[in-house]
Amino acid sequence: MKPSFLSAAVLILAALPAAAADLAAFPEGKARDFADLKAPVRIVNFWGSYCKPCVKEMPEMSAWFKKQKKGSVDLVGIAVDRKENIAAFLKQTPVSYPVWHYTGNDSRSFMKAHGNTVGALPFTTVEAVKCGKREAILGGVDSKKLDEAVKKVSAACK
Repeated sequence: MKPSFLSAAVLILAALPAAAADLAAFPEGKARDFADLKAPVRIVNFWGSYCKPCVKEMPEMSAWFKKQKKGSVDLVGIAVDRKENIAAFLKQTPVSYPVWHYTGNDSRSFMKAHGNTVGALPFTTVEAVKCGKREAILGGVDSKKLDEAVKKVSAACK
């Protein structure tokens, strides 16, 4: 039996990363996409309120982001959690960077498309947008790890 065009199209679409409809600004709900981030370095942190290492790293990430030169780095937290959990967590632990809610149905595939082959949290990617150099960090991050990753990906684009 030969595969049909429709079968091939479904397989191709299934392999693509999440569409803009799968990411929404929190709490507004406006659809978001990584293309909305314009800085030369893009940091994406996947987290959940149920993840102790995520909870531990967020205040330091927030402080680190406040110290960055405006427009040099974009940092967004992708919450892989329920809306009510996100709201309660952010009320207790506000952050200085935007949070987007993953609204799709398959967070593991979404994270895998971004380099998280294990599916564990926290997971952070640091990417130099111009040349596509990306560092993936599985586990908690701190200021030192963020500085090192930004330096490494930025140097790759020169």
